[in-house]
This record gives sequence, structure tokens and C-alpha cells, in this order.
Amino acid sequence: MQSQSEFNHLVEIMDELREKCPWDKKQNIHTLRQQTIEETYELADAITDENWIAIKEELGDLLLHIVFYSKIGSEQNKFTLQEVISNICDKLIKRHPHIYGNVAVDNEEEVKQNWERIKLKEGKKSVLSGVPNSLPAMVKAMRIQEKVKQVGFEWAAKEDVWKKVEEEQQELLEAVQSGNQEHIEEEAGDLFFSLINYVRFLNVDAENCLELTNKKFINRFLRLEEIVQERGKDLSEMSLSEMDAIWNDIKKQNSQI
Repeated sequence: MQSQSEFNHLVEIMDELREKCPWDKKQNIHTLRQQTIEETYELADAITDENWIAIKEELGDLLLHIVFYSKIGSEQNKFTLQEVISNICDKLIKRHPHIYGNVAVDNEEEVKQNWERIKLKEGKKSVLSGVPNSLPAMVKAMRIQEKVKQVGFEWAAKEDVWKKVEEEQQELLEAVQSGNQEHIEEEAGDLFFSLINYVRFLNVDAENCLELTNKKFINRFLRLEEIVQERGKDLSEMSLSEMDAIWNDIKKQNSQI
């Protein structure tokens, strides 16, 4: 198969670079860690933008990192690339008994529930044990909510979740009135968590939709700066109402900006 031949070629290149390239020879799992995180975020950006050319490129970069870590693991007599591949194959087969066994499922939610039950049988102490500590807070909140859902710890309907959002909003306002900063932070966190939960009920990726808003705001603000500069003015010398008027014009010109 062509794909297998190309993969073997990548492994051969990695072997050669590890032997001959001064930079590649120097790397270890710790020096690669930050680069792997950056590559993952670059892939996330490409996915958000639906840039398929970039997605292809970033997937290649991540694949290189997998081969690189496996090469180092082999050198340290910890594991081989073959073991990495074999392990994920075994895991997928074991956790898909509705495909490779005699378990029947009716929908994707039952697949997820089976997945979590199997993980617990494998020795996981908690359904939350698979949530990485280093995840960004919003992504972590989404994963936590999705995990506990699989064992039935879930609201019955989105209307119930929205009531919780309103409840947390009121508690935040009360905390603001109290002037207790620690309490304000606690209630703000509760409100964020509840709102993320509500968005999840709408089948919306909270992290991705916020990033889309970030990008939209950045593009509009950059345009605002351009217009102000074209008019020979300085943002710092303008009133909020003046800037807001330009902002609204930008929104009218192109709602996608």
C-alpha cells in the first residue's frame, strides 16, 4: 500500500535525522513537549478556519512528533513505534465491542457510555481520570461535563440548564454587590461552567465558537484601526461613541468581518 510505504519512508527519515542532524540528535521528550503543544494548537486553528491545506500540513507535523517520541522511546528501551501502534489497535478493538464483539448499541451516546464503562473495568478509578490536568480551562470544563454525562450525571433538558445559568448569574451579581473578590471569582467560574454546559446541550463547541468570535473581533478591530488612521485620527483621542459608530458601520458593511 502507498500509505504504508510513505509511513515507512518517514520512519527511515527519522532514523537518519536522529543519527546525523545535530538538532534532531539533541532533542528529548522534554524539549519536544512545547513544540508538540504548539503543533496541536496550529492544527486546532486550521480546523477552526476549515483550512484543509493547513490541516493536512499540521497533521503531518503531529505525525512526525509521534514518530519522534517513539524513536526516543526505543532508544531509551521504553517502547517501540510498533508497540505504540499495536497498543492503540488493541484499545480500539476492546472499546468497540459493538463492532468487534457481541454488544448491541442504538446510537452514539450508548457507544460513549460503553467506552467509559470499559475504561473503569480496565482499572480507571474515576470517569474523570482521563481528563488531563493541563487542558485549557474551557476545554477541560467541556470534557468534564461530557465524561460525567456518560454515567448519568446530566440534566434532563436544556431548559433546566438555562435555569442554572440564570441562577448562577444572579449569584454572581450578588457577589459583586458584596464586594468580596474571592466570592466574585468563584461565582464567575460557576457561571462560565453553567453556560458552557448549556452551549454543550445545543451541540455547540464552546471553545471553537468563542475562538470564532475572537477572530471576528480581531478582524473588526483591525479594520477600525485602519479607518481611524485613514481619517488622520488617533484611537486614544477618540470617544467611545465615536469608535462605536465606526464599529457599527463595519458590522453593516460585512457581517462576516
